[in-house]
Amino acid sequence: MGKYITEFIGTFFLVVAVALTGNALAIGATLMVMVFAGGHISGAHYNPAVTLAILVRGKISGQDAIAYIIVQIVAAAVAAFIARWYLATANLVAVNLDGQIGKAFIAELLGTFALAYVVLNVATSKGTTGNSFYGLAIGFTVFAMATAFGSISGGAFNPAVAVGATILQIFLLKNIWLYLVACFAGGLVAGLVFNYVNVEDKPVPPLPKA
Repeated sequence: MGKYITEFIGTFFLVVAVALTGNALAIGATLMVMVFAGGHISGAHYNPAVTLAILVRGKISGQDAIAYIIVQIVAAAVAAFIARWYLATANLVAVNLDGQIGKAFIAELLGTFALAYVVLNVATSKGTTGNSFYGLAIGFTVFAMATAFGSISGGAFNPAVAVGATILQIFLLKNIWLYLVACFAGGLVAGLVFNYVNVEDKPVPPLPKA
C-alpha cells in the first residue's frame, strides 16, 4: 500500500505545482524533490506514461502498472479540484491548439519520450545503479521539455497532468485524446528504445540444464 500512497502524493503535488504556478522551473523542481522523496518506495513514476515505459522495461508487473495509473489519475483529479478552489476568481486561459494539432501531438510525444527515456536510464539501468543524481536529471528534463514545447502544446508530457489540466479547463476537453495518445506513445517508444539500446540491462537467459 505504501507505494500507491507514494504515487498519489507525488502526482498530487506535481499537478498542484502545474496548476498554481504554470512555471517550468517550479514544476521541474517539484518533480525533482518528489522523486527524491519517493523513489526508494514506489520508483517515483508520478506519470502513467512513465509507468508504461517501465512496464515495457520489465521493472513493474502489469497488475501494479494498472494500479499505479489509476492512483495517478485520481491524484491528478483531486489536485485539480483543489487548485480550482484556489483559482476560483482567476481568469484561466485555455491552451489553443487550433491549426497546430500536429505540432502539439509531436511536441507531447517527444517531450514524454525524453522524460521516460531519462527515467529509464537514470533510475532503472544497471550502469547508474546507486546514483544520487536521478532526481535532478528527471526534474531538469521536465524543465527543459516544458521550456522547449510548452508554448506549443501546453507541455503536459503526462496523461495525469493532462487530466488535471482538462478539469481546470486549461486544456480543452476536445483535445484530451491528443495528450493521452501522444504521451502514452512517447512512453511506449521510450521503453522499446531502451530495451533495444541497453543490451547490458536485458535479462540473462538461464543456462541450459546438463
